[in-house]
Amino acid sequence: MRAFSLLVTMLVAGLLNAGESTPTKIGAERPSWLKGNIHTHSFWSDGNQFPEMIASWYKQQGYDFLALSDHNILSKGEKWMPISTLKSRGGNDILDKYLDAYGKDWVLTRGEGDKLEVRLRTLEEFRVGLEKDGDFLMVQSEEISDRSQGVPVHMNATNIQELIAPVGGPTVREAMANNLRAVAEQARKTGKPIVLHLNHPNFGYAVTAEDLAAVVQERFVEIYNGHPGVNVLGDDEHASVEKIWDIVNTIRLAQLFAPPLFGVGTDDSHHYHGRGTSRPGRSWIMVRGDELDADVITEKITRGDFYSSSGVKLIDVVYNSKKQKLELLIDEQVGVTYTTKFIGTTTSADLSSKEKKTANGKTVTRIYSEDVGAVLATVPGIQPTYQFKGDELYVRAVVTSTKPHVDPTLPKQTEQAWTQPVGWSVSQRRSR
Repeated sequence: MRAFSLLVTMLVAGLLNAGESTPTKIGAERPSWLKGNIHTHSFWSDGNQFPEMIASWYKQQGYDFLALSDHNILSKGEKWMPISTLKSRGGNDILDKYLDAYGKDWVLTRGEGDKLEVRLRTLEEFRVGLEKDGDFLMVQSEEISDRSQGVPVHMNATNIQELIAPVGGPTVREAMANNLRAVAEQARKTGKPIVLHLNHPNFGYAVTAEDLAAVVQERFVEIYNGHPGVNVLGDDEHASVEKIWDIVNTIRLAQLFAPPLFGVGTDDSHHYHGRGTSRPGRSWIMVRGDELDADVITEKITRGDFYSSSGVKLIDVVYNSKKQKLELLIDEQVGVTYTTKFIGTTTSADLSSKEKKTANGKTVTRIYSEDVGAVLATVPGIQPTYQFKGDELYVRAVVTSTKPHVDPTLPKQTEQAWTQPVGWSVSQRRSR
């Protein structure tokens, strides 16, 4: 319990005014950004490719860092896989591709014929070659895959040092809180920062906005996940993940006096070789800075110093707390146009809600007015600006381009970018 309280104290202290940045003129200097994906699966759990092959793909595609986050396992120890399993997941030529890429000296096998097995290389083994030039970083991670009340509760722990077993709990909220405590305890013991984000809240429609709002120690949620089976847009009975994001942030700032959530974009990739539906390269985060260090990157994510993208690149994002202005500078592509929506909730918003249940009687995220997560302004062009009026609980921006997504999972999907909520202050909310 002490470790959990310590984590909460650190988060609130460090993020109390995280919506404020040092006043800077947009475009005054071009900041550096590091591109990374923190939700990826390999043969170590339910992926269909060798981990070093996956990491090499991301490196070749211009990513700066990658976190392999297999389910309830780290890429440690000795793990042998039957050739039949490898082929059933990755195709009959899976071993040939592996040998072509790395050679017989690297590929470890035992047995023959149908009894042939291949040993999976560990993170410590394959990261050496990937990181040798200093232009790529592997970050140790795990998808803590838990269940409660018959639904999945999955949370990604980034920059962990040891495996964290799912803790469970009688309710979804308690399962989330218990896993947060476990992460806090490891962070305390190791002295290493860890980011724990809630994965795909609409997967199995497991986590409601009210659940997520109540567990105020959770500071991160996936607002776009490239797996086509996680119900990003919701349905007639369930809110989209972006709407959930806004509901949570509104409840926290207006009613719970707690910091808002930061939004994470991920691949959740399982499938490679052009096989399957959950493929890499669909969404990622851009972390401000140029230092390829796991602790530094994790700390920056913790502070919300990143944006999420499915293709749109931002040159800069600046919130000037003195001028009460949020400005973006978009990296323009030829022939592409951009529209930015500034989204937020004001202090005068109608925060009432109505209970909603599915046909089988299960309660889902309540229905809120359009005041929650409203579009406060729509601005075309590559340098959109929002001038605060003084009554906003928070404001975030979503940039939508006219360029079709390279590997869409949503109808008529085009490339986008999502910034973090700014202009909020827990202390100011408390004083009203």
